[in-house]
Amino acid sequence: MTTKSQADQAASEVRQLPLDTARECFGWLVTGPQPLAVDGRAYAGLPNRLVPLDELRERLLHRRCPRATRDAVWAELITRSRREGATWTLACTGMALPVLATTVRWLTSRYPDDAFDIQAEVLTGFLGALATVDLERPHVLVRLRWVAYRAGIALLFEELDAPTPLPPGYRSTVPRPPWGHPDLVLARAVREGVLTRTEADLIGATRLEDVPISRWADSHRTTVPAAYQMRHRGEHRLTDYLRGSESRSDDADPVGEHVAGQLTPLAPPSGRSTSGPSRNVASRRGGRRTKQTKKVAPVVSKTGSDSGLLNCGRSTPRRPQAPTSEVPRCA
Repeated sequence: MTTKSQADQAASEVRQLPLDTARECFGWLVTGPQPLAVDGRAYAGLPNRLVPLDELRERLLHRRCPRATRDAVWAELITRSRREGATWTLACTGMALPVLATTVRWLTSRYPDDAFDIQAEVLTGFLGALATVDLERPHVLVRLRWVAYRAGIALLFEELDAPTPLPPGYRSTVPRPPWGHPDLVLARAVREGVLTRTEADLIGATRLEDVPISRWADSHRTTVPAAYQMRHRGEHRLTDYLRGSESRSDDADPVGEHVAGQLTPLAPPSGRSTSGPSRNVASRRGGRRTKQTKKVAPVVSKTGSDSGLLNCGRSTPRRPQAPTSEVPRCA
């Protein structure tokens, strides 16, 4: 007789992963006598006919495809998804499957739990971005991929932060590289209060994704000087955090050092001077106080309050001279 636990285990074994489901549904859209297609005559570099989506995906992923054509096609697909709903939303997912599969593969290799969860989170992030991504900016698919990646990395952080009981005889070890992806560094800085989410998004977008800071400022309804100042201050704090925190457990993280080196500002750190030690600084060596520079004698005034032998502003009286037989010199 089959128990309930055995039935659940059998059901989990036949459970299909989210990306496999999306791949299967996309296959249904492009098979048959009338596959879902896009008119290639509206785009440079595409055939002058209806192009099925599976063929269109291969053409867009080819390195010779112009970026303008790729962005224009993706803008059309997303516009239809927003206007017509489920069918074209599923079409967008199928068109992005190669990119999503690469992202999921990287995250799954570091995720200790079921791959189903990480795939579901990445797919959820991608579908949410379809409704909000800016179609006027270039690199539409790249920005969709980054939103999906960040959704998956958030789940990865949540799982890795949870305490994991270890069997006897086991101990925790340093994760295998590359554990210090720049996004992980930014997320850790937000979690520890070094950066705000807005500052991390600004640094990630303008430094990692090559998004012009003017476009970021416009999309966040701020001025370009304010965005520059926000990024400058955030990078200062992030650099100090990466270089100065000696209590972290991942001091050997090479990517953290690389990020710190990339974000080090040109101005010298606060509290330091590039011109060497001050001339007025005196140091103690062996209990003796030694001046590092020559002391300049003060200007002496004949009528000052400190002048004269008695410090009363009067001249020092001359000593009486004994009479001599010498003839005084002429004036």
